[in-house]
Amino acid sequence: MARTLVERNVRAFRHGWITLVSGFFEPVFYLFSLGVGLGSLVGTVTTDSGAEVAYAAFVAPALLAASAMNGAVYDSTFNVFFKLKYAKLYDSVLATPLGPRDVAVGEISWALLRGQVYAVAFLVVVAVAGLVESWWALLALPAATLIGFAFAGVGMAATTFMRSWVDFDYVQLAILPMFLFSATFFPLSTYPDSLQVVVQATPLYHGVALVRDVMIGQLHVGLLGHVAYLVVMGLVGFYVTGRRLERLLLS
Repeated sequence: MARTLVERNVRAFRHGWITLVSGFFEPVFYLFSLGVGLGSLVGTVTTDSGAEVAYAAFVAPALLAASAMNGAVYDSTFNVFFKLKYAKLYDSVLATPLGPRDVAVGEISWALLRGQVYAVAFLVVVAVAGLVESWWALLALPAATLIGFAFAGVGMAATTFMRSWVDFDYVQLAILPMFLFSATFFPLSTYPDSLQVVVQATPLYHGVALVRDVMIGQLHVGLLGHVAYLVVMGLVGFYVTGRRLERLLLS
């Protein structure tokens, strides 16, 4: 049933495709300005798993993870908030056989789809730039989907508690530090010991570490910990979203 809501979003974005495409360019600009430009000065970097790679190849997986996060978060927050509070779209949806949990599944699935489009496009750019270290890099696509699921679930859950557009300042307050300090541009070992614990607790760090290791072909059992973190985060977000939508739409 939820697929009908996904189909509705696809049809709506046929006329606003430029908004969808624009979200792809930010990580590409970061890649070529920092990864390639700064990378020519930095040279090689040793990852936390012990592999030595070019700086651009080190940064690219992190930017792919961040791209999946951004696509999922912005769609599950700004767009959902507008539909919930202003367009009253979900009130109309409830006049159909769909229920609040179908709304949660549909919107999170759409956010996943959007994040996956960004991931596929960005991976193609990375491959063309010669920054793919292994065929295992194809696993970055399901990894990016998992990142999108985690952030879409929590993002939509948070949106159900928001009262006005001012509350979205908190979204930026959470996203920007994670983007900068989740071992995105520097290995975790370069951070002070006390700060490493904080970084390892952030969800984007687990996404970055997961995508980075599969893209450079460093597969190890520790990746299961990153997967488990993101799965639990997404499931908790989905559960809270379903409960909150039932309360908001059926009360």
